[in-house]
Amino acid sequence: MLLGEIAREQLGLDQILFVPAGQPPHKRDDPVSAVHHRLAMTRLAINDNPHFAVDTTDIDRPAPHYTATLFPLLQEKYPGATLWLLIGSDSLRDLASWHQPELIVQQWRLATLPRPGATVELATVEAAVPGVRAVVDWLDGPSVDLSSTYIREWARQKRSLRYLVPHTVAQYIQTNILYRSPAQDSASSEESARASA
Repeated sequence: MLLGEIAREQLGLDQILFVPAGQPPHKRDDPVSAVHHRLAMTRLAINDNPHFAVDTTDIDRPAPHYTATLFPLLQEKYPGATLWLLIGSDSLRDLASWHQPELIVQQWRLATLPRPGATVELATVEAAVPGVRAVVDWLDGPSVDLSSTYIREWARQKRSLRYLVPHTVAQYIQTNILYRSPAQDSASSEESARASA
């Protein structure tokens, strides 16, 4: 959300679209929350910003779900719009490993915010993905070392998510017992049963 607000302000964007992935291709071997949970949490997280909106294009289309093939669908849906892809510098650094990165730089402008520990050698990225240098817009803003992986792990340990995510999202995670292992769920059920006995 921070990246979205920084990009909106610095690039003069009319709207920031949050596009939850239907099935993130880079997480095939990792457990991924059900898409309805990710969609609900996204809506809760951005609910109070009139410049933010959720778009379900990626969820609604058949797999595989790649950024390179998402662009034409969004362009058709928002004709005449200039589309930026908002990414952290870690994603820019690793762009060559994405699916069809050459298409990405042909289609999108890349609004990029520095991330701690993610140094980008733009010449190296350019050598691997020609044309990337011409489409990168560097954003000026705080460098935040906070990832979804970190938040999921924090939740798995049953630690407070206060100030890490909006309050409504933290409540949703707790209510729906997300990011906990089956063993933890079983232990929680036993604790509840003992407490009510």
